[in-house]
Amino acid sequence: MTAAATPLRVGLIGYGLAGSVFHAPLIAAAEGLALDTVVTSNPERQAQAKAEFPDVRTVAAPDELFDRAAELDLVVIASPNRTHVPLATTALEAGLPVVVDKPVAGTAAEARGLAALAEERGLLLSVFQNRRWDNDFLTLRRLLADGELGDAWRFESRFERWRPQPKGGWRESGDPAEIGGLLYDLGSHVVDQALVLFGPATEVYAESVIRRAGAETDDDTFIAVTHANGVRSHLYASATAAQLGPRFRVLGSKAGYVKYGLDPQEDALRKGERPHTSAAWGQEPESLYGRLGAGESPVTGGGRAVPTLPGDYPAYYAAVARALRGEGPNPVTALEAAAALDVLEAARRSARDKVTVTL
Repeated sequence: MTAAATPLRVGLIGYGLAGSVFHAPLIAAAEGLALDTVVTSNPERQAQAKAEFPDVRTVAAPDELFDRAAELDLVVIASPNRTHVPLATTALEAGLPVVVDKPVAGTAAEARGLAALAEERGLLLSVFQNRRWDNDFLTLRRLLADGELGDAWRFESRFERWRPQPKGGWRESGDPAEIGGLLYDLGSHVVDQALVLFGPATEVYAESVIRRAGAETDDDTFIAVTHANGVRSHLYASATAAQLGPRFRVLGSKAGYVKYGLDPQEDALRKGERPHTSAAWGQEPESLYGRLGAGESPVTGGGRAVPTLPGDYPAYYAAVARALRGEGPNPVTALEAAAALDVLEAARRSARDKVTVTL
C-alpha cells in the first residue's frame, strides 16, 4: 500500500449508543479510515469493542489517547454532551482534526469558538449530522431540486417515539450542564434538516413540555421556524407520541409530499448489520414509499408513490476522509451546527418566556 493510500488512524472517545452503534461501524466501513483506538472506562464496553473490532486497542481515559496524538489522524468524540466542548478543545490544541457528535456544544457561541480554534490551527472540525443522509431526506432534496413541489410553502417534520416511561441516564437529566432533553437531541436533527433544505431562520416560536411522570427534562417539543425565504417549518420532537405522524409532510405551490416511517439504517446498525456487507444497505420496501400529489389524501391512495432513495450514512465518513486528504469539503461544518444552535437556543427561550424570538 502506498503512503497516499495508508488508512488514516482514528481514535474514538465513547462507546455507548453513539460510539458503538453509529461511529465505530461507519468508521470501520469507510475506505481510507481505520479504527485505531476506543476510549471507554467501562470494562464491558472495552470487551465489546475488542470483540467487534479485534485489531482495535482500548484505553480507559481520553488523556491516554491524547498522549499518542502523533500516532493518530482524527479524533471522534461520541461521549456525553457535556464533554463535547472540552474534549474537542483538547484535541484541536493537540493538533488533531475532530469529528464531534451532535450537538457539538451547548451554545452557538461555544460552537463558533471551536470553529475559530479549528481555523486558527488549520484543522478539520466536523459535526456528525448523520440524518442529512437519511433515505427520506435525500429523496425530499431530490424532489425539491427537480421542482416537483413547485415553490415550497410549509415543511412539517416529525421525529416521534412512544416511550411512556423515562429510561433515565444523562440524556434525560434535568441538570442543564448535561445538555439533555429532546430539544437538543432529536431537535438537533429536525432543525439541521430544515436549515439545509430552506436556509437561514429569521423567527422561532416553540412549545416545550415535560409530559411523563418522573421525567426531568423536555420530552415533547414543537418548533415553528420562519425562514428568510418565507418557508415555514413546523418541527416536532416527542417521546410521548402514542400515534406517530408522518415523518415528512411538505406542501408546495404545485404538489405535496408525505412520507411515513424512519430511515432503516439505525435499526440495521443496532442489529449488527454493516454497510460493507449489505448490498441492500439503506433501502426500504415499496410499502413505505412516500406519495407525491395534490388535492387528495395519500392515505386513500392520492398521488403517486415516489421510490425512496437509499439512505447513505457511510457517505459522511467517506466525505470526512476526502476532506482530511484535501480532496473535498467538510461535510458538516461547526458554523452550520452553530446556526442550528441559534435556533435551538431561541426555541428554548421562546418556550420558557412564551414569546416569538427574532434572530
